[in-house]
Amino acid sequence: MKREFSLWSAFAFAFAFISPIVAMYGIYGLSLSTAGPGFWWTFLVVGVGQFFVALAFAEFVSRWPLEGSIYQWTKKLAGEVAGWFAGWVYMWALVIIMATVAYGGAGFLSHLVGIPEPSATQQSAIALGILLAGTIVNILGRTFLKILMVGSIIAEIVASLGLSTYLLIFHRHHGFDAVLHGPDLSTGWSWAYMSGPFLAALAFTSWSILGFESAGAIAEEVKDPQRNVPRAMIFAVGFIALVIAYASLAVALAVPDFDVITSGEVADPVYYVLEGALGSDAVKPILFLFVIGFLASFLALQATGSRVIWSYARDRALPGSKVLVRLSRSEAQPVPAILVTTVIGALVYLISTTDVYSVLVTFTAGGYYLAFLFPLVTGLVSRLKGTWEPGPWNLGRFSTVVAAIAVLWAGFAFVNIVWPRQPAEPWYINWAFFVAMGAILALGAAIQRTRLSTPPKDPPAGPPHTEAEQIREPA
Repeated sequence: MKREFSLWSAFAFAFAFISPIVAMYGIYGLSLSTAGPGFWWTFLVVGVGQFFVALAFAEFVSRWPLEGSIYQWTKKLAGEVAGWFAGWVYMWALVIIMATVAYGGAGFLSHLVGIPEPSATQQSAIALGILLAGTIVNILGRTFLKILMVGSIIAEIVASLGLSTYLLIFHRHHGFDAVLHGPDLSTGWSWAYMSGPFLAALAFTSWSILGFESAGAIAEEVKDPQRNVPRAMIFAVGFIALVIAYASLAVALAVPDFDVITSGEVADPVYYVLEGALGSDAVKPILFLFVIGFLASFLALQATGSRVIWSYARDRALPGSKVLVRLSRSEAQPVPAILVTTVIGALVYLISTTDVYSVLVTFTAGGYYLAFLFPLVTGLVSRLKGTWEPGPWNLGRFSTVVAAIAVLWAGFAFVNIVWPRQPAEPWYINWAFFVAMGAILALGAAIQRTRLSTPPKDPPAGPPHTEAEQIREPA
């Protein structure tokens, strides 16, 4: 890998991965219809929780600045088997989210090309085009990727901050006290609201503010990663949480009528607000900015997923590792690994009209937090045992406290996300996470069994794969 990313590039990468546009607008309609304007507080709750996770991850990447992030951290903390399954869950969550983000971006792109209500087939076809175009960009190299990441930040600032300020000043239909109410603005909060609709909205938001750890997945491509990557992670999650909270507040207060949203009459609250404030013609340029946000998020997701696959292949931990570990000569890009994510994404679109797709999408949120819990729990155990060795960037005496809070938050978010809430749905939808996780773990166990039964070949002669592997390794 070439070290061509700076601190700014690593931040831009994590920023584009989370993408305030994708993070907010992807779940806004669900949250607002479920919990009303009071759901705005979920952004603050999740932002604080994820900030503690980012602090814990920052210590991991400072000690082990290796491609693959969660896979490598868990392997160093708890051994090869635990690391393998942590990365396996993380890898599948990344690739499926990658496909769903392209699918969401296809919805906005269809509006721009004159298809206001695309069918599932049309949206899947547009998403496939995004997938193929994104694959080409990722293969071309880091220069193209950095340019698009910067373009994404500009688009996000205009769409999230600029537009939100305009809505707050000129199109605010409600007072700031609206966020102290649930779906019915005439009543305040209650225990029934907090334990029901608010927790459900919290689960949606927990899914949206993810991806800050992606800067760690490209650590071997960042200059001085032991210091720059931790800073990029922490700044990305903190800044984005504030941007999302500000934008969601502006849109919530600009809703002309909450009843048409909670009743389901309006399927897309964001478009409803923007069209009412700006008019149909003025919305199109804003939709273009949304498309840029979704495309940049897709590119960052694909790049992260391919790096995790490449990291496995370097350890000869996947079938076909000899091919998957190859890098392009000019740009040192993991082209075979990138192509694998493309194939899996295309297969996801083939089942986009079936219940299997719904099961996979439901798996991604819970799967992401389960992957988080592997290094967080094993890292906390290491600290409690006194075996933890900090890297150059560390929290000092606060390390164990922060690690404990991060475990508690990630555990709570995981349970809240996978908790069955839809008894009226078929059992395989209500228990979708467990169905998909069972299938993915079964496949992983089969691959692991094959690996363990096959004697490893002698490693190639020569120095370690990267200089990072020699940094701060315990004796």
